[in-house]
Amino acid sequence: MHECFHRGTATFMILGNLCTRGCTFCSVPKANPAKTEMPVDAREPRHVAEMAAAMGLRYVVITSVNRDDLWDGGSTHFAETVREVRRALPKARIEVLTPDFQGDTESVARVLDAGPDVFNHNMETVPRLYRKVRPQANYQQSLDVLQFARRHRPEVLTKSGFMVGLGESPDEARQLLRDLRAHDVDVATIGQYLQPTRRNRAVSEYVTPAQFDDYRDFGLALGFRMVFSGPLVRSSYMADEVNLQAREHAR
Repeated sequence: MHECFHRGTATFMILGNLCTRGCTFCSVPKANPAKTEMPVDAREPRHVAEMAAAMGLRYVVITSVNRDDLWDGGSTHFAETVREVRRALPKARIEVLTPDFQGDTESVARVLDAGPDVFNHNMETVPRLYRKVRPQANYQQSLDVLQFARRHRPEVLTKSGFMVGLGESPDEARQLLRDLRAHDVDVATIGQYLQPTRRNRAVSEYVTPAQFDDYRDFGLALGFRMVFSGPLVRSSYMADEVNLQAREHAR
């Protein structure tokens, strides 16, 4: 369990610290489950809830590494963490930032049925760059996961984020925003990619504030409830404010 805290909001990463995928933008350690033991701590959902309660959180984000080695992608563990946090903090809002679960809608439904307030799954980049940036993911599959979430639990806010500065063009970024809206996503977050280590993909461009503003305005014109676009925007950073503004905008 790893956590990051900001003004009554914390993000907890569950299911260990080893990922089964090799995304080139990410510095989370990778491992081959055939060669490395990757146990799941059955006590983790309760421990996350205890930590969240001790911190007096009003907004809890639960995310994870990819666990393609597990029969359910870790969705049962995800769901149990949501339920434990809900029991410990009944007034807090809960956001899940999930993997794609390899497109398995039963796994997505399992997480949604646990009762999160926000379902977040990041697209990360434009389709042309997937092979180099997210080699084990599929652009359309991620869009389908987001649309399934909206249809399965219409009351849950849907959210997705992507990075710029990876080599995409402005037209490609705008098309990604169109695709998200076409798949019923409520909120988009757009931030600058920053190379976490020398082993990761290099930054192709530092996008100007004016271009971030253009993406925000374009997304709002498409009908998103909210678009948060800026160099320091991250998917779960200030998630409580993102959620609050999106819901107020819907009134």
